[in-house]
Amino acid sequence: MQRLIPTGEAARPVAFAEVPQPVPEPGEALIKVDAFAPNRGETFLLEHPRPGLLPGKDVAGLVVQAAADGSGPGIGTRVVGHPAHGGWAEYAAVPTHSLAVLPDGVDSVRAAALPLAGITALRLLRAAGSLTGRRVLLTGASGGVGHYVTELAVAAGAELTAVTATPARGERLAALGAEVVHDIAAARGPFDVALESTGGPALPAALLKLRPGGTLVWFGQASRTPVTLDFFELLNGPERVTIQHFHYAGAPYGSDLATLVRLVEQGRLHPEIGRVAGWAEAAGTLVDLRERRIRGKAVLLTGEGR
Repeated sequence: MQRLIPTGEAARPVAFAEVPQPVPEPGEALIKVDAFAPNRGETFLLEHPRPGLLPGKDVAGLVVQAAADGSGPGIGTRVVGHPAHGGWAEYAAVPTHSLAVLPDGVDSVRAAALPLAGITALRLLRAAGSLTGRRVLLTGASGGVGHYVTELAVAAGAELTAVTATPARGERLAALGAEVVHDIAAARGPFDVALESTGGPALPAALLKLRPGGTLVWFGQASRTPVTLDFFELLNGPERVTIQHFHYAGAPYGSDLATLVRLVEQGRLHPEIGRVAGWAEAAGTLVDLRERRIRGKAVLLTGEGR
């Protein structure tokens, strides 16, 4: 079968290789991958790939071999999955606890755009607690997580301010019900909760926007710049604020995937997909994703050859 593997080259980060088809573990189903969605964080791993790196965590396709232990969907079932690795390929072995069945009304392109960003958004909002009537600040709102957080938080009754440097992205977030600013300094606090994914100077700036006793949930560092906190600067800010570190990972993922699929089917969640292309265009798409030239998610189709 064909698989995309890292090259270590900045301009052409992946190339095709002929490899054996994966052999599933007893609790895994073999999926014929129709579509997969790379994530920007995965593009960073490609800069200096570790030996044996097999990228790919967001896939949608067809079960061609059911799990030997009897768990999960049967042969011929359309699914969306979130494997630990190996999804940029014609076939992927996916734990059945990280699969959800797709109804006829949800196509593989939209399904592939759901897993990592959607699961992160769901779990992030659970970590933040009840949002009804609360003022929420979201930094780094330009990506897939920002889109899903905005749509879900506004639907839950939050008054959300989204920070994005991209005007076109801001228009989309505003249409979802967010107040949009292009610099965190312009956000009108105080906020009950800050969801911070940028790092660098954005995190202390977000802290200063909180009300006394507010919470900052730190879930990323997209700027790739470490955070420095100045004790004396914070003396002039709100008292008793809490910083909560968050990372989405922790299987099983199937239940959250099923929730996301149901919301899409009901028209309550709308994946934003900025590019759909054949996987022959994977290298260029990954570069564009890394350099933020794609708004929303990129989805690659394995059926559109090399």
